[in-house]
Amino acid sequence: MALIGTYETRLLRPETAAGAGAQTVLLVLLDAAAGLGAAGWLAGAAFTVATWALLTRALHRSWPPRPFGPANAVTLVRTMLVGGVTALVAESFASGPRTTALVALTAVALVLDAVDGQVARRTGTESALGARFDMEADAFLILVLSVHVAASLGAWVLLIGAMRYVFVAAAQVLPWLNGPLPPSMARKTVAALQGIVLLVAAAGLLPVVAAWLLVLAALASLVWSFARDIRGLWCVRAHDGAPVARPSRPRAAVVRERAHEQV
Repeated sequence: MALIGTYETRLLRPETAAGAGAQTVLLVLLDAAAGLGAAGWLAGAAFTVATWALLTRALHRSWPPRPFGPANAVTLVRTMLVGGVTALVAESFASGPRTTALVALTAVALVLDAVDGQVARRTGTESALGARFDMEADAFLILVLSVHVAASLGAWVLLIGAMRYVFVAAAQVLPWLNGPLPPSMARKTVAALQGIVLLVAAAGLLPVVAAWLLVLAALASLVWSFARDIRGLWCVRAHDGAPVARPSRPRAAVVRERAHEQV
């Protein structure tokens, strides 16, 4: 009985339970305002359950235990909005787009993306869990938006949403890709640009050709950003003594060359 009680306590964390409840309320409101069929409800419900389960597990495994905090609360609200966008995108394939509702939810989610980090820094509640939570919410929103925009501009747009997940998968095979990256304003700018560009394309504010070129430019900047980071991680790998393409060269020469390339 004690074990059952402990298990239920882990599952019924107030933060994740409140998030799941609020997500359900949002889906009901979207159904009333824009109309959700089976596809939208199924996608929204799947997102709600997955978010609740993964976040509960992450909170349980985080060490040392810390309060959920105001920054994570902001990210949780943003995640709820991403769940609403997910439901709307799924429904768009079944019964047509709900552009107004989708644009409104996405715009608020993108604004809140700039809020949670500020809240974390000002309240001194920054944490690895919060950073990961924020990153996953961003990545999934970009993935869902790319699916939506790909329906009108072409399957190649899916590369924007898939790139981060491909990188994570590659890191399972190439562990050196898991190395730490230095802070970069360029990386943050490119990441933020993806959501804005996909939002503009989803809103239908531009002619098709202009939207196509704009999204292509966003994809090019994302490829550049990932290539830049991969190159930096490779340089660190070489600097730390891993085998390089020309092992016969003196280590000092390789280190000097890598340092020169990074300047």
